[in-house]
Amino acid sequence: MATARQILQQEIFDQCDQKLLAFVGVSNDSKKKKFGYLCLSDTKEPPSNIYIHQIKFDNKVVKKKRIWSLNELITVDGKTSSQDCLEIELTLDKPYKWVATNNQERKIFLISLWKQCASYVFDKKPEFKNLPLDWTSGDLVVLPADRKSKLSLAVSPIISAEDFQPLSEKEEQDLELLMKECGFAAKDAKAFTDMLATQLMALDGENVQSVLASEPQVTKLMDQLETAIQEIEKVESALDMYDETLRHVRDTIDKMDQKNANIQTANKNNEKLLNELQKVIHQLELSPKHQLALTDADLTTSTGLRDAIEAAKELQAVMNAQIHPALVRLKAIQEQRRRFEKWKAKFSQILSRHLNNLFIHMGNDIGETKRNSNNELTIMKHTSLHRELAAYTELMHWCKAMDRKSFMALNKVYTSSLSKLYERDIKLFLEDAKLRINAGHLSNSKEDIRKSTGPPSDWLLGVDKEFWAQESDTQERQRFDQVLEAVLSELEPICLSEQNFCVSFFQLDILSPTTKNTQTTLDGVDVKSNQEILPSLPKTKIEKKINEEVRKMMGEIFACIEPELIGFIQYHERMDSTYSMAVLVRLGRHVMSANDTGSFLSMTYGSALVHVKRNYDKLMHAHLKSIQDVRIIKKSKCGILPFVANFEYFAKTAEQIFKETERRTDLDKWYVKLLNMMFETIHSIASEHPKTPAEVIRMENFHHLYALLSQLKIGILDQFRKDAKQKYSEALSAYVTRYFGRPLEKLNLFFEGVEAKVAQGIKESEVGYQVAFSKQELRKVTKEYYGREVKKGLDHLYKKVEKHLCEEENLLQVVWRAMQEEFIQQYKYIEDLIQRCYPGSMISLEFSIEDLLQYFSEIARSH
Repeated sequence: MATARQILQQEIFDQCDQKLLAFVGVSNDSKKKKFGYLCLSDTKEPPSNIYIHQIKFDNKVVKKKRIWSLNELITVDGKTSSQDCLEIELTLDKPYKWVATNNQERKIFLISLWKQCASYVFDKKPEFKNLPLDWTSGDLVVLPADRKSKLSLAVSPIISAEDFQPLSEKEEQDLELLMKECGFAAKDAKAFTDMLATQLMALDGENVQSVLASEPQVTKLMDQLETAIQEIEKVESALDMYDETLRHVRDTIDKMDQKNANIQTANKNNEKLLNELQKVIHQLELSPKHQLALTDADLTTSTGLRDAIEAAKELQAVMNAQIHPALVRLKAIQEQRRRFEKWKAKFSQILSRHLNNLFIHMGNDIGETKRNSNNELTIMKHTSLHRELAAYTELMHWCKAMDRKSFMALNKVYTSSLSKLYERDIKLFLEDAKLRINAGHLSNSKEDIRKSTGPPSDWLLGVDKEFWAQESDTQERQRFDQVLEAVLSELEPICLSEQNFCVSFFQLDILSPTTKNTQTTLDGVDVKSNQEILPSLPKTKIEKKINEEVRKMMGEIFACIEPELIGFIQYHERMDSTYSMAVLVRLGRHVMSANDTGSFLSMTYGSALVHVKRNYDKLMHAHLKSIQDVRIIKKSKCGILPFVANFEYFAKTAEQIFKETERRTDLDKWYVKLLNMMFETIHSIASEHPKTPAEVIRMENFHHLYALLSQLKIGILDQFRKDAKQKYSEALSAYVTRYFGRPLEKLNLFFEGVEAKVAQGIKESEVGYQVAFSKQELRKVTKEYYGREVKKGLDHLYKKVEKHLCEEENLLQVVWRAMQEEFIQQYKYIEDLIQRCYPGSMISLEFSIEDLLQYFSEIARSH
């Protein structure tokens, strides 16, 4: 019978070209259910790869369940150091626990596993815990006799794998030769032993003879070695003498090299000192010509100005000279620097006095006016001032770097003078703009214009047009828009030109271009130099600080722009509130198209835009409130409500202003609010008006709205157009139902009874047998309605409808046609029931559908 080892080898490991090293029978718990094997295998072909297998044994069939590489082994736990324990725990991809079926197999498996791990190369060696010490020493315990035959195959691979060394080719040949010569050893061991002893003695004798024959030669060799040793001793003595001599020479040369090095170091130090002194003298030297230009500067002539600029730059250069801190303590350098400070103070005083006078006189500049053939609106230009001051730009930069206090004082004087100058120019410019806008009202004063036009609330959607003040026509609005565009366009280059000049002249694009040796102040904080400030601030903060400085200065120079512009806008908004729409669009366009949204003018326009937007919203709220509070004369018929009639003018005006603009959403938002309020107010007035029927009010006003919205074709109001049409149709139907009623009332009541009988289950053909609904009764009812009487009733109805409807909307014929259709439907209803319930009775109405059409037509023509 084949052993378990043979079965495993043949069934499992031969198929994958591996050999079984050790195995142990295991189960998953102490009850020994789910029996299997835990095996250790190696590949037959190099390189060697060790694997751990879990073999499943099911119905006498073995098959692999899991396989792990030895590299995956992390921990081997025997649970206790007792050899009687049967538990095994291996930590691979996770902890696995088994119970061995045989103690000896467990021992052999764990010892084999330890030996393979001891000779295998790991990144991290696995840990063996709770095992007997002799199991991990490498010595295998010999199995008992009754187990050797069963487990010999399991042990032998481990021993051979550890101890066997293969023979070399030479050893194999010698062994074969020996076996051939001694083939009789297996038969006669004594003869074989004698032969080996004889050969050994012969070899010993030959060795002794060889040693005795070589003794003279050995003696001669020893003599030669003694002679050689003596000669070597002589050479060593000579070499020692030479070495001593060379040592003295080396010491002497070392001393000479040290002296030469000291001399060279001294020369280099002297040379460096000389160069440094020459450099300091050159850096701190200011020529007599520059000294004279600083102390007696003439800034009124081009030559004097050029000399002053050159001298100021040279003074700044020598004061900013990079000097070693140790040299700064020299008395000569300190004295020279004190001279520099005196020259700087003197020149700064001369420069400040000259520029101060120049800035003050600028406030009286007349400026240059640009008059063209078209007589366009223009503002005063002051480019000559900028050209005159441009010559002093470098000196202003020098003042900012060298004397911050004087620079700030000059900045204030310039700002004050220019603000008065621009305030005068802008006021004149805006007054001229007002006159151009009010060209049609030149005969009146400005106060008369305000009084004649009235407040903007005098023309609102909810106010009847008869009470409106005279509104501006299209040409006046276009003139206002053109002048407003000219105003905004003229202000932009003036502000931009002044801003560019101030940035260049006052060096506003640099935070603090100060010297290293002078203290300066930035926003009230003392700082040493630009080189020390800028690295400590992020780039975005530096740019933000620069923009704030520019806007601050422009705000002081053009402080009048915002209030004057807002006053200009308010003046014209009081004349015509639609101007607030035009200003919102025009000013919004300039704000949105600004290249630099953080610039002074952009922010000024933005602030004015907020004011305009607030006034625009107030106007729309006033329109909304006027719709809600509309006043209706209750003693007469209602007709078209004022806000419905006025909406066409409002919408066309607004569309003309807001069409294809960026502010379109502002109008659309209020469109929705206004239409919602109009719908609510129509329903409210319809339910409260004492004279006009509610259906007529809704019908006429929603019809008017529907026609108007269809004509305007405004996308945002498309849903309101559909709602208006629906509400108009509903009101028309309700009016017809209410006032037309049923002219053939008795016939309608008669046939309602007929339908009730049919509903109770009586056949239509048998209804005539009912006493109350007999043919005789039907003839009585039909004889009461003659064509003349019907026409008379319709004529009376037409007059009533004509009295209800207003002439403006012209819906009389529409209503009359709807009533005609209603009458014809009732007629067909009665005729149909007569044919169905009274067939062959020859009963019919006295008039036909053609007669009805003629009645309606004659009545409409007669009125």
